Amino acid sequence: QLQLVESGGSLVQPGGSLRLSCAASGFTLESYSVGWFRQAPGDEHEGVSCINGSDDTTYYADPVKGRFTISRDNAKNTVNLQMNSLEPEDTAVYYCAITNGYHDCSGRTFYEYDYSGQGTQVTVSS
Repeated sequence: QLQLVESGGSLVQPGGSLRLSCAASGFTLESYSVGWFRQAPGDEHEGVSCINGSDDTTYYADPVKGRFTISRDNAKNTVNLQMNSLEPEDTAVYYCAITNGYHDCSGRTFYEYDYSGQGTQVTVSS
């Protein structure tokens, strides 16, 4: 059974760091394009970062450039999102989503992905 599970969300103070993980079961993540999205209350899903399945090219939304890093851990069948210098504006539920690895993930909206997990809550507050 195909499954994506996000983990690593927590309450953290401004300036702190978190590492989110997107774990796949029932299939191998390595060949898929994977995106991280976030949704704050009342807002639409916002693209945060993605990594291409074909060549591992990575993309970042402007608000997180220089602070967040997306990476694959193929041995663990995960895609991770390292988040540093967190700000209150980063507070949201974070989702990972997958689409065919031939698709360039850049600019794809959440609804253009094929499957997503249930999300993990990140709260940045003092």
